[in-house]
Amino acid sequence: MTSPHHTIIIGGGISGLACAWRLQQAGEPVLLLEESDRAGGAIQSVVRGGFVFELGPQSVLTNPALLELISGVGLDSEMLRADNRAPRFVLLDGRLHRVPMAPPSLLTTSLLSTRTKLRLLAEPFRKSAPPEPDESVAAFVRRKFGAELLERLVGPFVSGVYAGDPERLSLRSAFPAVYQWEKKYGSVLKGAMKSRPSKDQPRPGLCSFRGGLVALPRGIAQRLGASLRFQCRVTSLRKAASGRYMVAVECGGRKESLLANRLVVAASPLAASELLKELSPHLAATLARIPYAAVAIVSAGYRREQVRHPLEGFGFLVPRKEGLHVLGTVWSSSLFPGRAPAGMVSVASFVGGATNPNIVEKPEEEIFRVVEAEVARVLKIEGPPVERIVRSYRYALPQYNLGHSQILREMREELAKSPGLFFTGNYLEGPSVANCVEQAFRTADAVLRFRDEQNESVERA
Repeated sequence: MTSPHHTIIIGGGISGLACAWRLQQAGEPVLLLEESDRAGGAIQSVVRGGFVFELGPQSVLTNPALLELISGVGLDSEMLRADNRAPRFVLLDGRLHRVPMAPPSLLTTSLLSTRTKLRLLAEPFRKSAPPEPDESVAAFVRRKFGAELLERLVGPFVSGVYAGDPERLSLRSAFPAVYQWEKKYGSVLKGAMKSRPSKDQPRPGLCSFRGGLVALPRGIAQRLGASLRFQCRVTSLRKAASGRYMVAVECGGRKESLLANRLVVAASPLAASELLKELSPHLAATLARIPYAAVAIVSAGYRREQVRHPLEGFGFLVPRKEGLHVLGTVWSSSLFPGRAPAGMVSVASFVGGATNPNIVEKPEEEIFRVVEAEVARVLKIEGPPVERIVRSYRYALPQYNLGHSQILREMREELAKSPGLFFTGNYLEGPSVANCVEQAFRTADAVLRFRDEQNESVERA
């Protein structure tokens, strides 16, 4: 027997959850199918020995869509905000140097030479235009500012955001605002200054929740109620004669056939590619071309006296020239209260990424030993941690590499042949939680427009 539904969403990560919530708020009946037994995807928080460890994102940077979602699920009172002025550091020649967070500090930082500082000062007066075709982040930075800025600041930043390789990452796909600034103003710094939000607009800030980020997917799941079904694996998708979508699922060992007027795929590109092989072979092949970086996260808790570094700030990033496996370390207990018991501190370190994927294939115990030794040298830590946890992801972050915009263009062309089929996910308009929520809202709005067009067509007929 086939069960009819208005809108079906496949995938209960943050994108699928946000899309379902938005549709629910608009009064659209929705069914969200999640293969695992929990919501949230990579967003996971674990309490161990009094420490709150994040096994995925360590915090989220707010935007209006995310704040709307947080408020909508009743989490305003649970939200924790980090100090936006908390310093960030970069490891250079074995020492931590404070990252310049504002234009004046670029002129006094010890991270950059006088030559690079002069190039930064002169950039607004040297008009340029982005080249065609696409340009890598590395090529852009060398062209505009020189190799030193790439090596000491931009490269580590790219590793921290995308776990990516700046030599392969596409500027216009990964950092579209920077691309547009140069295209419109001929200067990145001039564009950044003109695009600054007014003083009365809320500024983005890092936030989390008491008990961890998992509060957000849990809160959404509670609001969705029976509209969210766990342990439901989609086995195939195909088009029905009516133009609707047939969704074959296995829920708790029981097979079902569902019929959707509208279908949203919120699964990863790899999983979506497998599902779409029958429905749209070309679209499936296009999705399979999106690469992902592997990342392992090592979280550890120490007694305060074990760590000689003050841990005042956000954490540190590591340039490749330093020769470490660690990409960066977040000082978790310094960002938000309640992340460590009294007299304790906690840190979270990241390894792997596009430039060092093989380490993620190693046993977790070996990954931990490598990370523990490297972080101990930087932060002057004595002795083993009180608690620790390692989590590896073979497919952690999508890589917005050269050619990514072409992949998305081909996706849009194929989707035009399948009315009522939609996509949402971290590979479309940015990998951050806030980007995912914003893009999921846009997808939900597109579903509602399509629904209204369908209804109008029926009424005219």
